[in-house]
Amino acid sequence: MSASSAMFSSFISPPTASFLAKSSSSSSIRLLPTNVRMVRTMTQVMASKPANDSRPPRGITKPRRVSPEMQALVGVPEIPRTQALMQICAYIKKHNLQDPKNNEIIICDEKLKKIFGGKERVGSLEIPRLISPHFL
Repeated sequence: MSASSAMFSSFISPPTASFLAKSSSSSSIRLLPTNVRMVRTMTQVMASKPANDSRPPRGITKPRRVSPEMQALVGVPEIPRTQALMQICAYIKKHNLQDPKNNEIIICDEKLKKIFGGKERVGSLEIPRLISPHFL
């Protein structure tokens, strides 16, 4: 039973339910004892659906042709945007191209300069925008 298709419900265990029944009628506020144990159970909300793995990739997960500059870095002529971004990040970490004072800044080498429009330094949040023109 998967957690994505189930709902959690809570109830008070039976020994404490009898305590609640004995509460005084003069007080409208019911106080629970400190030793109450909440019990969580899973109930099935809907029947689990089989995964539809036959759907072709779409959007950023669909392989696209890349420019020759990008191909020199990632090594393949077609790649999804997500995989290209992961390979660029791996290249940056492998070659230790992060600024030691601020890890958000990338110091570009010659390969990265070709992809990032000749910039010497690039913010890590700029990378997805800068690689967009390389996907044909």
